[in-house]
Amino acid sequence: MLAGGIAVRWSFLALGLTVWLLSLVACEGKEGVREIAGTTIELPVPRTSGPVPLERALAERRSVRAFTDEPLSLEELSQLLWSAQGITAGWGGRTAPSAGALYPLEVYAVTPQGLYRYVPEGHRALLLATGDLRSALAGAALEQEAVRDAPTVLVIAAVFERTEVKYGARAERYVHLEAGHAAQNVLLQAVGLGLGAVPIGAFSDRDVQRILGLPRDHAPLYLIPVGHPAPE
Repeated sequence: MLAGGIAVRWSFLALGLTVWLLSLVACEGKEGVREIAGTTIELPVPRTSGPVPLERALAERRSVRAFTDEPLSLEELSQLLWSAQGITAGWGGRTAPSAGALYPLEVYAVTPQGLYRYVPEGHRALLLATGDLRSALAGAALEQEAVRDAPTVLVIAAVFERTEVKYGARAERYVHLEAGHAAQNVLLQAVGLGLGAVPIGAFSDRDVQRILGLPRDHAPLYLIPVGHPAPE
């Protein structure tokens, strides 16, 4: 009996270990986003001062939906990505507050050249796909012209599980608040760069995920077209 009981317990332990290992592999697959080999872009160092005071940026911020054909420079894109989720402290603190410093947000940039994912660690951008996805993305967003015409569309997505681990059901609220913090940073930074932007929430989550090839746990929350404002 004793030997049999020990064997049963070991069987359950082995089964539990197997399930745990499989869950780790599954989680890794959910979080993983394919990178095209050799296409990491080291972004220019972001500046921490500029010619436009915060008060002026607050006063001048408006939703801009019409843009010129002028593309964003790499410096401008770098600054916008940094404003959303850039690291600003040695311990990993970022430009936008995060409940429990769990940082569930992922920021993507859709450009005429392709789709990029921002990596705050090292301030880098990873090329995930080549080709212009803006028209398809506009189709997922009720054919809004700003999404199609802007030289760059930032996409803020969230991995809710990162926050749910600590906060459970309350995580949904915290993640949505955090997306708002990051989006407002982008909008104010756009003003500081002489650019225009508009936050968009009207889109099909499923279609945006499909078009961008996002992992199933990366939920899109915001589209932010950014560019040089067209003359009124």
